[in-house]
Amino acid sequence: MRGRRPDLDTIRAALKPHGLFLRGTVNFAGDEAAPDLADGRPAASVALVGNIGSSIWPAFSRWRAERADRGGPDPLDTWSKEVVQAVAAAAGATAWFPSDPPWQPFQRWAMRAEGLKASPLGILIHPVYGLWHGYRGALGFSTPIADAPLRAAPYPCAHCPDKPCLTACPAGAVRLDMFDVPACRAHLRLPAGQGGCMVAGCHSRAACPVGAAYRYDEAQLRFHMAALSL
Repeated sequence: MRGRRPDLDTIRAALKPHGLFLRGTVNFAGDEAAPDLADGRPAASVALVGNIGSSIWPAFSRWRAERADRGGPDPLDTWSKEVVQAVAAAAGATAWFPSDPPWQPFQRWAMRAEGLKASPLGILIHPVYGLWHGYRGALGFSTPIADAPLRAAPYPCAHCPDKPCLTACPAGAVRLDMFDVPACRAHLRLPAGQGGCMVAGCHSRAACPVGAAYRYDEAQLRFHMAALSL
């Protein structure tokens, strides 16, 4: 039995104090494989939840400062689950997270919901926010979402003649055909990497001119770099 249609305005209002946004929606066709909701039924739709620039940083920082353990070993994931699960419960939705099984195709959903494509760094590039955005969770519903149009966003990389992201990487890890993860990690372990990208963030990401106004705060950049497994 199908439930009521999701109230997206109420969900947006619940996410706003935490610096989170609805980042696009997808309706699944009747013959399309869809993830199972908590009650075992296949989802009819999904709404992506995420940040724009450093929108989550003030709320997350306050939450972390209030905890003796600073949020534990994976504080951002823990905070995201605490916030998104509460919103999901109030909305009658099932919450999924990029960090948890069953692994859901977040990138594929985002490409479909917002019409995004991958940059040479592997990060999905947004025509407005550039590389400074992310997905913290998703809400699955038993009914379709009323305003879930198919979107086709312009692809900024196709119209970027200089492509500074390709030359800014000190490890030469960023290429048009691939992102060399081992080369990136090897550089980050060196003194030059420890005093460079690990402090100020990825040079190639910072070199991208798209969405520069949404660049993460320095504290957030250091946090994300420190969380990398080298």
